[in-house]
Amino acid sequence: MVLVLNNSPPAEGKGARAPDVAFKPTLAGMSRERMRAALAAAGVPEKQLRMRVIQLWRWLYINGATSFDQMTDVSKELRTALEARYTLDRPEIVAEQVSVDGTRKWLLRLPKLGHEARAPEIEAVYIPEADRGTLCISSQVGCTLTCSFCHTGTQRLVRNLEASEIVGQILLARDRIGDWPGAKRPVMPEACFQHDDGLLPNTDRKITNVVLMGMGEPLYNFDNVREAMDIASDGEGLSLSKRRITLSTSGVVPEIARWGELSGTMLAISLHAVRDELRDELVPINKKYPIKELLDACRTYPGASNAKRITFEYVMLKGVNDSLADAKALVRLLAGIPAKINLIPFNPWPGSKYECSDWETIERFAEVVNKAGYASPVRTPRGRDILAACGQLRSESVRLRARERAPGSAASAEPGA
Repeated sequence: MVLVLNNSPPAEGKGARAPDVAFKPTLAGMSRERMRAALAAAGVPEKQLRMRVIQLWRWLYINGATSFDQMTDVSKELRTALEARYTLDRPEIVAEQVSVDGTRKWLLRLPKLGHEARAPEIEAVYIPEADRGTLCISSQVGCTLTCSFCHTGTQRLVRNLEASEIVGQILLARDRIGDWPGAKRPVMPEACFQHDDGLLPNTDRKITNVVLMGMGEPLYNFDNVREAMDIASDGEGLSLSKRRITLSTSGVVPEIARWGELSGTMLAISLHAVRDELRDELVPINKKYPIKELLDACRTYPGASNAKRITFEYVMLKGVNDSLADAKALVRLLAGIPAKINLIPFNPWPGSKYECSDWETIERFAEVVNKAGYASPVRTPRGRDILAACGQLRSESVRLRARERAPGSAASAEPGA
């Protein structure tokens, strides 16, 4: 089953939604410092700012408030003043797709900044398993890295996401799957999956892990990503453990140590090749920061240990990087690094020139890595039917919007049809 919920506005012209007359920023996703400044701008006296920040922080990041009216311990006068200046909006859902395996993908529209001709869009994906729920979020609109096997790399970079837009993806996902205190079930149509159907984890929290593996290179948006992850890991709010937050980088070597020192999250490296000449093709940033420099940065990553291993992502491409010689070279390269190796069956996308390695080849490759003492799980492809799997996030959105707006199209039917 693939469920598509379309919230796109009509095309420009007759019936089109009028542009916003006055843009109001959202408090949802703000840090304490930004929230304090927002409250001061709304007229809150200096002596009350600390208390008011605590109140708003709890409402936003513990209770998941989406309306100022929910804030019952905040005076009506202040709620009115805040509502006049700010919203509690999350990113706008343009389309929501649910895979046969329970994976959910959201195409999200962000507020249009002053210099932008149109509102940019990103994608986020939620992957439920029996014992965990992983949210894959984006850090940029598009990407500059042009990795040849990655669909996202075919979409030009538009801009970095603000910290609030990164946090907003977490808030929205918690809204949609009912992951706030007191939520009884996902905010979805009756045709969609419920908590008790086995397609959400059997855990109190439905989002247990966050991975920065969506659109963009997070280390090219360092400050905003760091601020967002500080909010996500704050023990008095969203309270995600830093050991359950993973930043994935294609290899921005100068920023790796700084990220480890300042953030303390888990690290994943998009490696995908054991020879520079091949990695130059698959991951072109390798021409600037070759494999040796990248692995040297991993060997000195702050906090790396057997209890905090670095994950190396290795996409399995038929006849390209999947030989037993490649497997043995990979083991030699990672010697001395506390590492886990994720073998990722290639997820095809329209126009890609690669094929996924045969399953027997993947198993032989994994056996070599396992015998060398490295955990090497083969990542089960999730959400392939909705282009939500690893390396598939682009935006199918452009084609999706055109298809959904076509009269009589299946995707434009009512939810559950």
